[in-house]
Amino acid sequence: MSLPDSSAQLAQRLKAEREARNWSLAELAERSGVSKAMISKIERDEVSPTAALLGRLSGAFGLSLSQMLARAEQGGGQLARAAEQPLWRDPETGFTRRALTPAGGPPTPLDLVWGELPPGRSVDYPAAAFAFIQDQQIVLLEGVLHFTQGAALHEMGAGDCLRLGPPEACRFHNPGDAPCRYLVVLLRR
Repeated sequence: MSLPDSSAQLAQRLKAEREARNWSLAELAERSGVSKAMISKIERDEVSPTAALLGRLSGAFGLSLSQMLARAEQGGGQLARAAEQPLWRDPETGFTRRALTPAGGPPTPLDLVWGELPPGRSVDYPAAAFAFIQDQQIVLLEGVLHFTQGAALHEMGAGDCLRLGPPEACRFHNPGDAPCRYLVVLLRR
Protein backbone atom coordinates (compact mmCIF):
# COMPACT_ATOMS: atom_id res chain seq x y z
CA MET A 1 0.00 0.00 0.00
CA SER A 2 2.94 2.40 0.35
CA LEU A 3 4.39 4.51 -2.38
CA PRO A 4 7.47 2.88 -3.87
CA ASP A 5 9.81 5.78 -3.07
CA SER A 6 8.04 7.29 -0.04
CA SER A 7 11.25 7.32 2.02
CA ALA A 8 13.22 8.94 -0.80
CA GLN A 9 10.40 11.45 -1.39
CA LEU A 10 10.43 12.41 2.28
CA ALA A 11 14.22 12.82 2.27
CA GLN A 12 14.01 15.08 -0.79
CA ARG A 13 11.17 17.12 0.70
CA LEU A 14 13.02 17.72 3.99
CA LYS A 15 16.09 18.91 2.11
CA ALA A 16 13.95 21.09 -0.19
CA GLU A 17 12.19 22.70 2.80
CA ARG A 18 15.55 23.46 4.44
CA GLU A 19 17.09 24.83 1.26
CA ALA A 20 14.00 26.94 0.44
CA ARG A 21 14.64 28.78 3.71
CA ASN A 22 18.39 29.06 3.02
CA TRP A 23 19.08 27.24 6.27
CA SER A 24 22.25 25.30 6.91
CA LEU A 25 22.12 21.91 8.58
CA ALA A 26 23.32 23.66 11.74
CA GLU A 27 20.46 26.16 11.65
CA LEU A 28 17.83 23.44 11.19
CA ALA A 29 19.48 21.43 13.96
CA GLU A 30 19.30 24.42 16.30
CA ARG A 31 15.67 25.19 15.44
CA SER A 32 14.48 21.57 15.67
CA GLY A 33 16.64 20.04 18.39
CA VAL A 34 17.66 17.27 15.95
CA SER A 35 21.40 16.75 15.44
CA LYS A 36 23.11 17.85 12.22
CA ALA A 37 24.35 14.31 11.69
CA MET A 38 20.84 12.86 11.93
CA ILE A 39 19.38 15.50 9.61
CA SER A 40 22.13 14.78 7.08
CA LYS A 41 21.44 11.03 7.23
CA ILE A 42 17.71 11.63 6.78
CA GLU A 43 18.26 13.95 3.82
CA ARG A 44 20.55 11.36 2.17
CA ASP A 45 17.85 8.71 2.77
CA GLU A 46 20.27 6.64 4.86
CA VAL A 47 17.81 6.42 7.77
CA SER A 48 14.06 6.72 8.02
CA PRO A 49 13.07 9.34 10.60
CA THR A 50 10.85 8.45 13.53
CA ALA A 51 7.51 10.16 14.06
CA ALA A 52 9.02 12.18 16.92
CA LEU A 53 11.89 13.42 14.73
CA LEU A 54 9.50 14.33 11.91
CA GLY A 55 7.38 16.24 14.41
CA ARG A 56 10.40 18.29 15.49
CA LEU A 57 11.56 18.94 11.93
CA SER A 58 8.12 19.89 10.61
CA GLY A 59 7.57 22.19 13.60
CA ALA A 60 10.88 23.95 12.88
CA PHE A 61 9.65 24.58 9.33
CA GLY A 62 6.35 25.97 10.60
CA LEU A 63 4.43 22.99 9.24
CA SER A 64 2.27 20.35 10.84
CA LEU A 65 3.44 16.76 10.46
CA SER A 66 0.54 16.16 8.06
CA GLN A 67 1.56 19.14 5.91
CA MET A 68 5.15 17.90 5.75
CA LEU A 69 4.13 14.41 4.74
CA ALA A 70 1.56 15.71 2.25
CA ARG A 71 4.24 17.82 0.57
CA ALA A 72 6.45 14.74 0.29
CA GLU A 73 3.58 12.63 -1.03
CA GLN A 74 2.38 15.14 -3.69
CA GLY A 75 0.05 14.03 -6.39
CA GLY A 76 -3.30 12.39 -6.81
CA GLY A 77 -6.73 13.60 -7.78
CA GLN A 78 -9.88 14.28 -5.82
CA LEU A 79 -10.41 10.59 -5.01
CA ALA A 80 -7.84 8.92 -2.75
CA ARG A 81 -8.23 5.17 -3.35
CA ALA A 82 -7.19 3.02 -0.40
CA ALA A 83 -4.50 1.18 -2.39
CA GLU A 84 -2.94 4.49 -3.46
CA GLN A 85 -3.03 6.40 -0.16
CA PRO A 86 0.49 7.25 1.00
CA LEU A 87 1.58 5.03 3.87
CA TRP A 88 4.43 5.80 6.25
CA ARG A 89 5.80 3.52 8.97
CA ASP A 90 7.82 4.73 11.96
CA PRO A 91 10.93 2.52 11.99
CA GLU A 92 11.26 2.78 15.76
CA THR A 93 7.74 1.89 16.93
CA GLY A 94 6.00 0.29 13.95
CA PHE A 95 3.39 3.08 14.08
CA THR A 96 1.70 3.35 10.68
CA ARG A 97 0.24 6.56 9.26
CA ARG A 98 -1.89 6.79 6.15
CA ALA A 99 -2.86 10.11 4.54
CA LEU A 100 -6.56 9.91 3.66
CA THR A 101 -7.11 13.43 2.34
CA PRO A 102 -7.02 13.47 -1.47
CA ALA A 103 -4.16 15.61 -2.76
CA GLY A 104 -6.03 16.85 -5.84
CA GLY A 105 -8.30 19.84 -6.16
CA PRO A 106 -7.85 23.20 -4.49
CA PRO A 107 -5.78 23.33 -1.29
CA THR A 108 -7.71 22.55 1.87
CA PRO A 109 -6.83 23.27 5.51
CA LEU A 110 -8.48 19.96 6.51
CA ASP A 111 -6.44 16.77 6.91
CA LEU A 112 -7.71 13.25 7.60
CA VAL A 113 -5.09 10.83 8.86
CA TRP A 114 -5.49 7.14 9.74
CA GLY A 115 -3.12 5.76 12.37
CA GLU A 116 -2.33 2.33 13.73
CA LEU A 117 -0.20 1.88 16.83
CA PRO A 118 1.06 -1.61 17.73
CA PRO A 119 0.39 -3.02 21.22
CA GLY A 120 2.60 -1.68 23.99
CA ARG A 121 4.04 1.10 21.81
CA SER A 122 4.09 4.87 22.25
CA VAL A 123 4.74 7.84 19.99
CA ASP A 124 5.67 11.22 21.46
CA TYR A 125 5.31 14.57 19.68
CA PRO A 126 6.63 17.95 20.83
CA ALA A 127 4.25 20.90 21.13
CA ALA A 128 5.89 22.43 18.03
CA ALA A 129 4.33 19.66 15.91
CA PHE A 130 0.89 21.11 16.74
CA ALA A 131 1.65 24.84 16.69
CA PHE A 132 0.07 25.35 13.27
CA ILE A 133 -3.11 23.44 13.90
CA GLN A 134 -6.31 25.33 14.63
CA ASP A 135 -8.37 22.32 15.73
CA GLN A 136 -7.65 18.61 16.07
CA GLN A 137 -9.78 15.63 17.05
CA ILE A 138 -9.02 11.94 17.49
CA VAL A 139 -11.62 9.21 16.95
CA LEU A 140 -10.58 5.79 18.23
CA LEU A 141 -11.82 3.15 15.79
CA GLU A 142 -10.46 -0.01 17.47
CA GLY A 143 -8.53 -0.95 20.58
CA VAL A 144 -7.44 1.18 23.51
CA LEU A 145 -5.51 4.44 23.38
CA HIS A 146 -4.03 6.43 26.23
CA PHE A 147 -3.53 9.93 24.89
CA THR A 148 -1.60 12.38 27.02
CA GLN A 149 -1.55 16.08 26.23
CA GLY A 150 0.54 18.10 28.66
CA ALA A 151 -0.43 16.74 32.08
CA ALA A 152 -3.86 15.45 31.02
CA LEU A 153 -4.29 11.71 30.38
CA HIS A 154 -7.28 10.60 28.32
CA GLU A 155 -8.05 6.86 28.35
CA MET A 156 -9.96 6.14 25.16
CA GLY A 157 -11.96 3.14 24.00
CA ALA A 158 -13.42 2.30 20.59
CA GLY A 159 -15.83 4.99 19.43
CA ASP A 160 -14.50 7.70 21.76
CA CYS A 161 -13.68 11.09 20.27
CA LEU A 162 -11.28 13.58 21.85
CA ARG A 163 -10.91 17.23 20.92
CA LEU A 164 -7.41 18.47 21.69
CA GLY A 165 -6.68 21.66 23.54
CA PRO A 166 -3.96 24.24 22.85
CA PRO A 167 -0.65 22.86 21.51
CA GLU A 168 1.30 20.91 24.12
CA ALA A 169 3.64 17.95 24.01
CA CYS A 170 1.62 14.77 23.62
CA ARG A 171 1.91 11.01 23.66
CA PHE A 172 -0.09 8.32 21.90
CA HIS A 173 0.24 5.06 23.89
CA ASN A 174 -1.38 1.71 23.20
CA PRO A 175 -1.56 -0.21 26.51
CA GLY A 176 -3.61 -3.01 24.95
CA ASP A 177 -2.64 -6.38 23.52
CA ALA A 178 -3.96 -5.58 20.02
CA PRO A 179 -3.24 -2.70 17.64
CA CYS A 180 -5.24 0.48 18.17
CA ARG A 181 -6.57 2.18 15.07
CA TYR A 182 -7.70 5.77 15.02
CA LEU A 183 -8.59 8.67 12.79
CA VAL A 184 -7.11 12.12 13.33
CA VAL A 185 -8.99 15.05 11.85
CA LEU A 186 -7.11 18.33 11.88
CA LEU A 187 -7.74 21.82 10.67
CA ARG A 188 -4.63 23.85 9.88
CA ARG A 189 -4.42 27.58 10.56
